[in-house]
Amino acid sequence: MTTSADVIRSSRFRAEREAGWQRLAAIVAAAEKRGLSKLDFDDARDLVPLYRQAIASLSVAREISLDASVVDYLESLCARAYLLIYAPRETLRGLFTRFFTRSAPQAVRRSAMVILIAYVVMTIGAVAAYLLAMSDPTWFYAFVPESLAGGRGPRASAEALKRLLYDKEGAELGGLGAFASYLFSHNTQVALFSFALGVVVCVPSLLLALYNGAVLGAFTAIHAQKGLALDFVGWLSIHGVTELSAVAIATGGGLSLGLAVLFPGQRSRAAALRKAGRDAAKLALVAALMLVVAGVLESFGRTLVTSLWARIVIGWGLGVCWLAWFSLCGRKRGPVGAIDQMVPADRIGEAS
Repeated sequence: MTTSADVIRSSRFRAEREAGWQRLAAIVAAAEKRGLSKLDFDDARDLVPLYRQAIASLSVAREISLDASVVDYLESLCARAYLLIYAPRETLRGLFTRFFTRSAPQAVRRSAMVILIAYVVMTIGAVAAYLLAMSDPTWFYAFVPESLAGGRGPRASAEALKRLLYDKEGAELGGLGAFASYLFSHNTQVALFSFALGVVVCVPSLLLALYNGAVLGAFTAIHAQKGLALDFVGWLSIHGVTELSAVAIATGGGLSLGLAVLFPGQRSRAAALRKAGRDAAKLALVAALMLVVAGVLESFGRTLVTSLWARIVIGWGLGVCWLAWFSLCGRKRGPVGAIDQMVPADRIGEAS
């Protein structure tokens, strides 16, 4: 039951703060009409403090105010002000530019350790499978199904394997094309699953990376046994450097999610997962871009370029370009506007 004391308290609460709300409403209306960049200095300076005061008023009003219209008014005002302050203020072109020049390379650098772990695990799988297949060729079939091998196994002659690596004609190219398509499809699936399943305490991601490396190690071994290791590396390099790097980056994204679940630190697991998810999502986008580039190289470069050293130069040269993008871009902090200077630093970090 509403008492006169409650009514007085509600009226006093509103009277003491209403001037600030009206001032914020005027600024918000002006910004919505003309844009934030058109605000004068006083309005831009007062926007964030007034927004914080309105948020505090809303919190108190929900507790003590008996006037539902005040609560509704403050909720609407705070939501409009929030969108002005925190919502992206860039065009689609600006978002793409920021992603490629800052967000993506910075996310890769912040995730360098988990990406390195993915590379190491793949290398362990490749070395282990290579050594096993070199010591006993039948180990090849433990890692590569015979139906997939399609004649590329320990019993294949050196001449047959070499024709598959360099011939442009007919069945040979079709057979190797099928293998290359399988590798691309296989690696794409590994990248997707490594990212998506990483949240399960990292184990699926690590096992997939290990198996992916083992397949490559087994194929390398059967070519090395016939003296064609360098030729196979050249054939794989033209698209494999990009493709395998994409797998490692996607695996790194999955590992970062898994580590956030395992070691949330002072945060709750949900909060740690949200924080890790920001960089992980960027890693997934980078991996997807690299897989598209690898697909183009596989479709055209692999068939058009048959020179061993040209394949190696193109593949590893592109790898150097990826490394330069990740290492050099986004080192210089971008321009910060007047509004950004008023936003708490942690929120600016979230927006980047």
